[in-house]
Amino acid sequence: MSKDLKKLYSGIIKVHNETPFHFEKISNAQSTLKAYNPICGDRFELYVDALENKITRLHFHGFGCAISKASTSVLTKSIEGKTPSEALKICNDFLSFLDKTSVNNALALPEEFNAFSGVHDFPERYDCATLSWKAMKTFLQETYTEFGKS
Repeated sequence: MSKDLKKLYSGIIKVHNETPFHFEKISNAQSTLKAYNPICGDRFELYVDALENKITRLHFHGFGCAISKASTSVLTKSIEGKTPSEALKICNDFLSFLDKTSVNNALALPEEFNAFSGVHDFPERYDCATLSWKAMKTFLQETYTEFGKS
């Protein structure tokens, strides 16, 4: 593996790919989101439960490359237990970081976000890293007023 590719596949990405956080099908989730990239075939379902304006349970299942799987794992770990507005901010922070709009603030971001900084050198991996984050952001924006009021 070239030196550049080693930068892309950091230790954190390898760990989240090999032992992802909350990688499990949940048949009775309140909401199921689909994150699918028809170009490369990455496909995940995210299972979301909320109560009293908090994301109480967030799992995912599916298949994809190491970048998309690790990124989805980091997503579930980052926003479980958060309010929809907190989760939306986290999604926006991650997406802004990968869009290079906050690269100068990378040191203030969680270490797990910084693990994806290699995507800046491999733009073809951008969609892999952002796939589930974009699906979650859309879900939060579309359901914000109804989300978690059960």
